[in-house]
Amino acid sequence: MPSIVIMGVAGCGKSSLAALIAQRNGLKLVEGDDHHSLDNRRKMSQGVALTDEDRDGWLTTLSELLHTQSQGVVLTCSALKRIYRDRLRSASPGLRFVFLEISPAQAQARVTARAHAHFFSSTLVESQFATLEVPTGEPGVLRLDACSPLPHMQTDVAKWLHNEETV
Repeated sequence: MPSIVIMGVAGCGKSSLAALIAQRNGLKLVEGDDHHSLDNRRKMSQGVALTDEDRDGWLTTLSELLHTQSQGVVLTCSALKRIYRDRLRSASPGLRFVFLEISPAQAQARVTARAHAHFFSSTLVESQFATLEVPTGEPGVLRLDACSPLPHMQTDVAKWLHNEETV
């Protein structure tokens, strides 16, 4: 099975969906946020948006993790820009992306609700949408409504992966 990146802005539900997909498919789960540097975490907790330069080392680490997982892995990563996604693709041939679409208001509400348990500042949601390059027309991308019930999204991903493998 190819590796899968669950992507989207903060608060879209990457971790919840990724955990379910990893469990159902017997794949390792890699939380992208766990691989941010201390400086990046500090910036985000203080409401400072990361730059391409800030994300460089993080993307290098995630690319290396993808490259070494020949059995497939489920990775959570915002992957907001196409250059970030292409970088991850180059590390893992056949890499698939599940893009969780959500409105700014819904993302803001979710990030605010989890503020006590996550380092990401709710003041950064707007910058996530400003940075986001929607993966329209890119190969190997499934777009889902992030507000759909989790079991429905998991079923949609399973069907999509099965169809992708048989093409």
